[in-house]
Amino acid sequence: MTLTSTRPDYAAARKAMIDSQLRTSGVNETFVLDRMKAVPREDFVPESAKATAYMDRAIRLEGGGFLPAPLFHGAMLAEARPALDDRVLIVDAGSGYLPALVTPLAGKVDVITPEEAANGDKRGKYTLILVDGAIEHVPAALAKMVEEGGRVVTGMVERGVTRLATGRKSGKALALLPLAEMGIPRLGAFDRPQSWSF
Repeated sequence: MTLTSTRPDYAAARKAMIDSQLRTSGVNETFVLDRMKAVPREDFVPESAKATAYMDRAIRLEGGGFLPAPLFHGAMLAEARPALDDRVLIVDAGSGYLPALVTPLAGKVDVITPEEAANGDKRGKYTLILVDGAIEHVPAALAKMVEEGGRVVTGMVERGVTRLATGRKSGKALALLPLAEMGIPRLGAFDRPQSWSF
């Protein structure tokens, strides 16, 4: 009797992710589905997590970062609609998956860490900033990197609930509008400073 090892069928898993997670949640934009079908999530997680790369949950990475659930990335791309005339800045949570999704869609893509974004990495102005996780607020340093009329798509933490959110720069103002509640890993670099109370 010979034993054969069974390798996961990642192509089938990607199709199931699109059909059962994205489409059923209202993410039906062709460009989003095409990109998420083309980019193999299993290439962006540790070996031990490859078999679960397409599950509807975030995956912890070896360096302490994470890969958010597929629905977050699908909904983010659908909301952001990156175009070839966009200069995009991606605040990457450590996986590199979101930059791989966006790069063919945009004219220019730069990638920074959450710590660099929170502390004011000076790279110029961007028409679109994507934050690969949930934040409590947009720090002034990051808001300055958004061009007038530019937009931000991110996860947002509000009273312990995480939502997809978007905002557009108008003058010095950049407020986030929550769109849809979903599980999004929190980026601690964007936590508001704790204040003392008695």
